[in-house]
Amino acid sequence: MTVELPVGGRTLATPSRLMPTGTRALATLRQLRPVILPLATAGAGLVLWQCVCTLFHIPQVILPTPTEIAVELWRILPVLLREAVPTTLDSLAAFAFATVLGVALAIAITYSPLIRDTFYPNLVAFQLVPKVALAPLFVVWLGITSESRIAFSTFTCFFPVVISSVVGFSSADPSTLRLCRSLTASDWQSFLLVRFPFALPAIFNGMKIAITLAVIGVIIGEFISAKAGLGYYILYAGSHMDTAAIFALFVLCAMGVLLFGAVALAERQVRNRFGRR
Repeated sequence: MTVELPVGGRTLATPSRLMPTGTRALATLRQLRPVILPLATAGAGLVLWQCVCTLFHIPQVILPTPTEIAVELWRILPVLLREAVPTTLDSLAAFAFATVLGVALAIAITYSPLIRDTFYPNLVAFQLVPKVALAPLFVVWLGITSESRIAFSTFTCFFPVVISSVVGFSSADPSTLRLCRSLTASDWQSFLLVRFPFALPAIFNGMKIAITLAVIGVIIGEFISAKAGLGYYILYAGSHMDTAAIFALFVLCAMGVLLFGAVALAERQVRNRFGRR
């Protein structure tokens, strides 16, 4: 392992084994800071939560302690894992549809001024409509099956992919595009070699937002029309005033983090493939 040290206006790579122990420890802490700080903050928040509930004798039905939530989570973990399967599958399906449709529409908007002038203002207008208010319409149109939840979730997470992709495709270096045209490259070749690699960071930024919105969209759909899934279980626990079980559904956070991490890992692999680290 090497550590970069500034010396005389230059940065030198120094082997970690030649550095003092204290310097090596500080360098390691700096590298782990993005992991340590969030975990330490979450831990401090849980400790504060536990102390407040214990000192003020807050009833469990109002606000259970983290230890009570942990016990309940362990008790119902098999049920949560079973209910997480349809939620995850619907979220992935909605995310895939939103990504494909969003990138395809972004390409059309980028290359066609007519399509841009026709659809772009309407997309912005639809984004301003409260999504929850439209959820019952999808049930009326598509029934209480998973198709309605996937369609509603796709509608929810579609907009960030479109906007980010349009920004990415429009940010391609004009001099590089002119060079491609001077070399008689076709529009398709210019797209594959220039526009698409330049747009990858923006596309993946939209995808990261979309994967979290996809989970939210599916949960809202399950509130209305499902007989299985984490959203259905939240309603079930709420109807029984089982507050600890509702908080135990923090498993949703874990599922969202895993899906977000999968998209981030895919971004790293794809960008390395195109040489943009």
